[in-house]
Amino acid sequence: MQRVAVLGATGSIGGSALDVIARHPETIRASVLAAGGNVAALVALCATHRPEHAVVGDTSGLATLREGLRHAGLSTQAHAGPEALTALVASEACDTVVAAIVGAAGLDSTLAAARAGKRLLLANKESLVLAGELLIAAAREAGSTIVPIDSEHNAIFQCLHGRPAGTEVQRITLTASGGPFRGRSRAQLAGVTPQQAVAHPKWSMGPKISVDSATLMNKGLELIEARHLFGLPDERLDVLVHPQSLVHSLVEFVDGSTLAQLGLPDMRTSLAVGLGWPARIASGVGALDLAAHGRLEFEPPDLATFPCLRLAREALRTGGTAPAILNAVNEVAVSAFLQGRIGFLSIAALVEDALAAIAAEPASSLAALGDADARARRHAEHAIATGTLR
Repeated sequence: MQRVAVLGATGSIGGSALDVIARHPETIRASVLAAGGNVAALVALCATHRPEHAVVGDTSGLATLREGLRHAGLSTQAHAGPEALTALVASEACDTVVAAIVGAAGLDSTLAAARAGKRLLLANKESLVLAGELLIAAAREAGSTIVPIDSEHNAIFQCLHGRPAGTEVQRITLTASGGPFRGRSRAQLAGVTPQQAVAHPKWSMGPKISVDSATLMNKGLELIEARHLFGLPDERLDVLVHPQSLVHSLVEFVDGSTLAQLGLPDMRTSLAVGLGWPARIASGVGALDLAAHGRLEFEPPDLATFPCLRLAREALRTGGTAPAILNAVNEVAVSAFLQGRIGFLSIAALVEDALAAIAAEPASSLAALGDADARARRHAEHAIATGTLR
């Protein structure tokens, strides 16, 4: 029986993971469920999936979690705080970890799972963006298998049959839907609202990831991830806009062959790959009918209108703590945009300003990365508070 810890269980990816797990009750079970602060939703999931452990990120919610579990008649043990979560994912409570906590908050638990040699279904972009070298090294040393859950990286993982890219791979191309504002000019984006930005045309995602898709920052973060996951240099990583979101990525080999993975835009496919690998298991996702969808279109990204992709590539080339700075400022900026404190175009402006103002240093430790993250957040918050980039 495969015992799975689902971190970020109340989010969209967590929900998809639990849906796949529930389809295989004889071979897979959710043994640990973790959420941020939504205790009621976490208790409801526990009532359905009966895990041995439940963790709420906010320690102030521990008493409410215990009472909710007791009232539901569940024997699930209640825990709270990041230290409790880190201890659980490194323990015998699970052998597979779905890392779907959004943002830098998911880094510690992801690293703990890798260091403990767990199978790591990685949906937390920031773990690779902030600490890619450290995470990959920890996984290699402990024998942890990382299966990326982003549809693009999962597609590459499938095309490579789970092996390193090696010398046989010429180029990797990530596909992007283009988000809800594909085809618009920069002037047309000045007044867009958070509601418009989170209305993704193809994928059902949380608000932060949806805004990243709208700015194309998500694709920039994915370039950085791909560098760490597959070991190819920046110049052999490309991005193509593919509005149908059916081709999830492509791998070009030295013999002229190109392999692509296709499927409907549903995260359950990637999660089923991660849970079942190297076998294939049912995901609940229907078959792809290419005749019904008609054409497949591809175009280069518009870097003038969506500069976040360019900024991410620059951070990748700079290396060191530059990706951590990029990620931290983007998190602050997206949050401010969703709160109505800044405009859509200010997200990229804040990131560009921070990358120019804060010198990158070697990413030699978590402490160095944490310091860069904190400095970048302070810089962004000051710029927002003073209105210099509004």
